[in-house]
Amino acid sequence: MKPFKNLSISFFYFFVSTLIFISLLAYAARFDIKNNCNITIWAAATPGGGRQINPGGTWSLEVTPNSSSTSGRIWARTMCSFNGSGVGKCQTGDCGGLFHCQGGGSAPCTLAEFALNQFGNLDFYDISLVDGFNVPMVFNSTSPKCSGIDCTGDLNGNCPTELKAPGGCYNPCTVFKTEEYCCTGVDCKATNYSMFLKGGCPGAYSFPLDDKLSTYTCPSGSNYNVVFCPLGSL
Repeated sequence: MKPFKNLSISFFYFFVSTLIFISLLAYAARFDIKNNCNITIWAAATPGGGRQINPGGTWSLEVTPNSSSTSGRIWARTMCSFNGSGVGKCQTGDCGGLFHCQGGGSAPCTLAEFALNQFGNLDFYDISLVDGFNVPMVFNSTSPKCSGIDCTGDLNGNCPTELKAPGGCYNPCTVFKTEEYCCTGVDCKATNYSMFLKGGCPGAYSFPLDDKLSTYTCPSGSNYNVVFCPLGSL
C-alpha cells in the first residue's frame, strides 16, 4: 500500500500547486504602456525591466503578484543612450545605467505605482510626484468603474528655478535634503513646493503623507493603461 500513499501525497501537492497557480493568474494584471510623446521614451518598470518605445508605440507588460512581490512602479526615461550590452545613461529616470531596470529610477521622474491583490481583493494605484516630474502621464484602469488619474500640468515649464533639472522638475527633498522637505521629522506636511506639484497634478500625491488622499482602488484582476504625454508633444 505504500506506493499508493506516495501517489496520493504527490497528487495532493500537485493539486495545491495548481490551485495556487490558478489563483495567481486570476489576479495577474496587464499594463499597456503607450508613448504618445513626440520623442522616444525608454519605459522602465519594476518588475518588468525596460523597453524602448518609439512615438506612438506600446509596451504590454504582464504582472503577476507572488508571495515576494505584489507592488511595482512604471516610469519614463528620457534622452537615453545604451550600448550593445544594455549599459548606458538617461537624462531622467535613469536606473543605475541599465537598460533593464532592476531597481528604482533617479529623480526627477513621474511614477505610476501599484500594489496588486491587496486587502479586500483590491488593487491600489497612484501617480506619485515624490520623486519629481519629467513626463506628463495618465494612469487608469480599463474598467469604467475605476477612477483614472491625470497628471498633465506643465510642471516642467512652470518649475521653480530652484527645482529645475535637465529634462524635468526635481522634488524638493532631492534639492534641499532637509527634514521639512523629506518628511523625515515628526511634523510631515505639505510645503510650498509640494503644493506647486499638486497644483499641476491634483490627482497625484506630492509628498509622503499625501498618498492617503491620492491613492485609488480597483478590483484585483483589472488591467491598466499608462500613457506618457497623453495630450501629445512633451
